[in-house]
This record gives sequence, structure tokens and C-alpha cells, in this order.
Amino acid sequence: MNVHEYQAKAVLREFGVPVSYGFPIFKAAEAERAAEQLGGPIWVVKSQIHAGGRGKGKFMEASAGDKGGVRLAKSIAEVKQYAGEMLGATLVTIQTGPAGKQVNRLYIEEGSDIDKEFYLSLLVDRVTSRISFVVSTEGGMNIEDVAHDTPEKIVSFSIDPATGIMAHHGRAVAKALGLKGDLAKQAESLVAQLYTAFIAKDMEMLEINPLVVTKQGDLKCLDAKMSFDGNALYRHIDIQALRDETEEDAKEIEASKYDLNYVTLDGTIGCMVNGAGLAMATMDIIKLYGMTPANFLDVGGGANKEKVTAAFKIITADPNVKGILINIFGGIMKCDIIAEGVVAAVKEVGLSVPLVVRLEGTNVEAGKKIIQHSGLNVLPADNLDDAAQKIVNAVKKG
Repeated sequence: MNVHEYQAKAVLREFGVPVSYGFPIFKAAEAERAAEQLGGPIWVVKSQIHAGGRGKGKFMEASAGDKGGVRLAKSIAEVKQYAGEMLGATLVTIQTGPAGKQVNRLYIEEGSDIDKEFYLSLLVDRVTSRISFVVSTEGGMNIEDVAHDTPEKIVSFSIDPATGIMAHHGRAVAKALGLKGDLAKQAESLVAQLYTAFIAKDMEMLEINPLVVTKQGDLKCLDAKMSFDGNALYRHIDIQALRDETEEDAKEIEASKYDLNYVTLDGTIGCMVNGAGLAMATMDIIKLYGMTPANFLDVGGGANKEKVTAAFKIITADPNVKGILINIFGGIMKCDIIAEGVVAAVKEVGLSVPLVVRLEGTNVEAGKKIIQHSGLNVLPADNLDDAAQKIVNAVKKG
């Protein structure tokens, strides 16, 4: 689960992390009061969307101006002007895709007197099964560009969970960033605070870009991007409350209600599969035959009729879907249960696109009979290769 910048900073502030002060606003009329409370003389007006590259982003609407999604205001009048332009407009960044995201909230933040900018992040390293720090002197830039153009400017190391964070980790960050004296001490404290917050809140990723040194000689987290382990959210009611469903795909939200693993993609063939590995193989073979999947959907090994019905409804709710492939290898999941769910869903929502069903495994004959006697216009398939070719050909003909 992702959160907005201002929410991430509030979490960090709980652990003593130095962040700028500001106020989130949801209406342009709230901008003036927020600016007055901060006092100025410089304010930063930041679009709050779940995507990076906001500063270099562009609004679709001409009325929103062309100064990007993060703007420096030198008067309260400018704060009000920018808030009026940005709220409700659609911001397109390198991470949103061409459709962009509507800006429904802003963060009005105090300005900072910046001397230097750095990059710092924590993430779960799947190779080492540890939490890793990634630091670079190239702050304010996309870390992907730094990794591609100047990889020698990135320093990374992992934390041994047996020892946890230690003083030498902070010194390693200070050395990598060229910090000495009091700034090195601040870096040591900051590293410990960030690691503690990461562990305590079950984060998956924490990115500070930029981490700045002010001209007053202080380290400050000027931005914060934060994501959390969805499987651990039950332990963090406070974090659950930060969820902004307007930033998420409606179909993915609906799928989560039924404990379905669903991700929207940009193709035209909807997929319903049991098992993540089989789902990936199904998507690969669709690509092999010249088309692209519209989604990743794993109904899991313990799905029931209701889950399958819900999954089918979610697939058909996507207007981009021109055909559906159901690929089930029944182990714990029984083929007749899948068949019953498919029949129930089709009868409830209708079927306007080609549907190919491949069943194999537990109760496969019973499942096939349910499909055959349903009266539905379903194309049966004997194996995965056959199923992929049939759905691709059916979509191309349609």
C-alpha cells in the first residue's frame, strides 16, 4: 500500500526524523490559511498523487499552467493561485503514464534553504533477504537514470537482522555522501531513525529524494515516498487509515475485497488462473501468440464459487477486454467449483466477448460437463498452448 508524501512525513515525524512542516489541503479555499500558518516567506505547493516525477510533470489542462506539479510560491497570493490551478487538474508524469492522475489534494509546505541534495532509500532486498540502504550524491534525480549513467555514484549495503542498525551503518552513509563533523553525526542519527521506522511499520520501501543539507547546516528529508507490506497491514490500523482509494484502480480495490490477487494491465485478453506461476506462464504464452494480457488474476488455491464469480465480474468490467481465457489446473482448487462459478457469473453479467476455458486436474470431468451442459458459448481447450491459440484467434476474428 502506498501513501501520500504528507502522510509519509507524518509517519517519519513520529520517529524523530527531520522533515519540513506543512499542511495538506483538499480545497483551494484552504490554501490561504495554510500559507498564513506556515508564515513564509517561501512556500512550496506540492501535488499529492501516488507517482514520482511530479516536479517535471505536466498538467493536461491549459488552465493549470505549465509549471509542473511542484511549485515554489513567493507570496500567499501565489499559493492561492497555484492551489486553484492544480486542484482537480490531471497531472501527467513519467510514472503515471499518458492518462495521468487527477490531483485531489495538495501539500502546502515551508520552503527550505538548500545547500546540497542527496538520495537515500531503504528497501527489502530479495537477493539477500535483508533491508538494504541505497545512497547517492545525486539527489533530486531519478535513481534509475543515475544507475544507468553513473552507477559508481550509488552506494548500497544491507543490514544484518541479527545485529540490526549500528553506528557504522550511519558512518557508511555519511562517508558515501561526503558528510563530516556535525553533519556526519546527524546522518548517523537519521539512518537509525529511518531503519527503526521501516521495521516498526512493516514498510516495503522508503525513498527520500532529495535528502538535503540546508545552508543552516541541517539534514532534512525534503520528500518522502513510502509503501507498506499489504500482508502486514492488519498490524497497523493507523496505516490502514491512510489509504487513498481514489489513487487505486477500482477493479483492484474490488478484487482485494475477495482476497483475489489482481493487477490491471494494458492488454485485451482477460485472464483467470489459479496459481501465480501458472498465471505468469499464461500471460507469457498469450504474448507469444501476438497479443497482450489485460490483467494478472490469481484466484488462489482455495477459491469458492463466490470468489470465481467475483473474479469473472471484475474481468468483464474492463472495457479493454476483448476475450477471456480461464486456465485452471485443479489441485486443491477443484475444476467443478471453477465451472460453477464461471456459469453463475456469465448468467449474471452476460458474455459479449469470446471465452476459452481450459480445465485440468481434480474433478476435471465434472467441471467440463458443467460447462458443456450450461448452454454457454464457451470454447473448450485441451492444454495451455491450445487455449492460448484459440483465444488469440477468436479475438482477432472478432
